[in-house]
Amino acid sequence: MLVDNAVNGDSRVQKLARSAAELGWDVTLLGRSPTAEPQTWKLGEAKVRLLPMPRLMSKRRHEYRRAMLRWPLAYPPTGIPTQRAAAVRAWRADIDLRVKLLDIAQRSGKESAADQRWRRRWLYLERVACGVRRRWTSARRRMLTLARGRRQLTSPWDRLYTWFWLTVSKERAWRKLEPSLWDYEFAYGPVIDELAPDLIHANDFRMLGVGARAKIRALAGRQHRTELVWDAHEFLPGIKPWAANARWKPGHLAHEREYAPYADAVMTVSPALSELLRDAYRLPEMPSVVLNAPAVDHDPEPHVGVLTASLRQQCGISSETPLMVYSGVAAEQRGLATMVEAMPQLDGVHVALVVNHPDGKLVADLVDRARTLGVADRLHPLPYVPHWQVVGFLSGADVGVIPIHHWPNHEIALITKFFEYSHARLPLVVSDVKTMAETVRATGQGEVFRAKDVADFVRAVRAILADPRRYRAAYDTPGLLEGWTWEAQVRVLDEVYSRLCPPGVPAADDATVADHFPVAANHTIGDVAVRPRG
Repeated sequence: MLVDNAVNGDSRVQKLARSAAELGWDVTLLGRSPTAEPQTWKLGEAKVRLLPMPRLMSKRRHEYRRAMLRWPLAYPPTGIPTQRAAAVRAWRADIDLRVKLLDIAQRSGKESAADQRWRRRWLYLERVACGVRRRWTSARRRMLTLARGRRQLTSPWDRLYTWFWLTVSKERAWRKLEPSLWDYEFAYGPVIDELAPDLIHANDFRMLGVGARAKIRALAGRQHRTELVWDAHEFLPGIKPWAANARWKPGHLAHEREYAPYADAVMTVSPALSELLRDAYRLPEMPSVVLNAPAVDHDPEPHVGVLTASLRQQCGISSETPLMVYSGVAAEQRGLATMVEAMPQLDGVHVALVVNHPDGKLVADLVDRARTLGVADRLHPLPYVPHWQVVGFLSGADVGVIPIHHWPNHEIALITKFFEYSHARLPLVVSDVKTMAETVRATGQGEVFRAKDVADFVRAVRAILADPRRYRAAYDTPGLLEGWTWEAQVRVLDEVYSRLCPPGVPAADDATVADHFPVAANHTIGDVAVRPRG
């Protein structure tokens, strides 16, 4: 099984790997190490290996060069601007220290007035020189920042470059537009070849190419037939680009188009996304749907400490204090700013943000904004907890919030936190993104507000806090939560694996494999690994 992150924090991947191993599959989950060192542990019976991934192809050639024509005075992009700025700060600190020493000497009378005047004039000249050096350094750093603005790749020349390669190379254009995808191949490819899996479960779009190329190498080497499952977590055309450059999305879309035909089976997270994938890639069958439902029955892992403090304990509040919770990725499009802006109008209501980077810049900006609004004492950034503890942890809140903005990808699925809040039996406040809004209105488990509308958000929260039992009663509806369990999703996972790799059935011969393989003249060679049961 392959995933492009460090596994911890990715509840879907952890549940998939652990559940597949519990069903008897021999599972090795390959992820990306956050450090330069490999890491290993176990999720139940699944083996986890995190691989170091040097960023060899992440920078384009122009990012290593100085923009001599447009910004001739800019520092070279080598890291020296930071060192120069630090040197200026050190110089100024040294001057200030020597001034203080002169003040002490003057009070003690150990120096003549003439010596004092001479030394103070010299320090004054040094301070002037230091100020000039500081302004010069700042100017050159600003020029480098402006030169780096080209990383967004939106100039006419950059647009022409993107158009040319998409026109000439079509789906192969990612090699020019997003060459950093090769870094995943260099890190994961040799390990997959060493494992020689019978089935590769590639999570999301980056790992699709890694898995497909491993499948190609296995066929070319006449080793055995390797089946490829593509688990599409996102509808790539509908997501907000993860990097601020104009080539990111067309490059990744080309990569996905090239390797989607190599998938022997496709899985995804919602029925709506399943239909979109089938139509976009003309898949021969509808992708199987494995919802991001919580695995409340998974036992703690030995390598992870047991949670000792509840949500309210970590926030430092009593059971009577109203508490809203957001759990998930901290990103601008997730709408966390709406929650903070609403806090002055929600007297006494606390907000817990259980996020991937509680000390990151976005959360720091939210805390600064809360401080300006005078509500910082009611805002509580908290780190993730292990996936098997999420439901119990969140159940300490009064309201579960999903304030996401309108992006195509947000409209088509019930996201992970929706199911986690539901199993925690929390009344929900969700923005009016299509699928979640329709579901909440149909079940009566919460209120819907207009995305980014602070006043409407306040209305929704007040409605729930005024009568929380009314919304919690929706979870007593027969069959509602039963359909959103991980146990039901595991059956779908096992059906997909067993169809591709039936236990006890020998690998296909070369002719059968070749007939099955999507060979095309313009294709070139170049997350957990899974073996069948028994």
